[in-house]
Amino acid sequence: MKINWIKALLAGVIGTLLFDVTGFLFTSTWWDIPNVLASAIGVPLPVALVMHFGNGVALAAIYAALVPSLPGPGWFRALCFTTLETIMLVWFLLFPLLGLGIAGLEGGIIFPILSMSRHWLYAIPLAYYFPVNREQEHASESTPTAIPCP
Repeated sequence: MKINWIKALLAGVIGTLLFDVTGFLFTSTWWDIPNVLASAIGVPLPVALVMHFGNGVALAAIYAALVPSLPGPGWFRALCFTTLETIMLVWFLLFPLLGLGIAGLEGGIIFPILSMSRHWLYAIPLAYYFPVNREQEHASESTPTAIPCP
């Protein structure tokens, strides 16, 4: 399967913007993640912004490659992907590395709620730019290698 890189770029950038706007609405801080990234690894903010948006595009490309093997309708596949990505990479890797504990709970209950909310909004352009056609939908239902989403 070939990845449509234009769609991955659009989905990643738009999804990351939705992610950032949601963060701003909750925290009144613009680009909180790039600021944390800049200070954690010692790079200037513009470099951290490129990394932040690059991560959004990379995740969209990974989603584009995985979407045919995910179960259910397109919106559910996007939510499954972002939910699993948030739990595995943010809650169990990033937050503990930042000293916030599993799911960021040492920073307060807002951390897991906000991180999941932001990633669910990131999922909107994934579902839009990578819709599931009927053939993919039926193939995933009959393919034994499809991994069910919790």
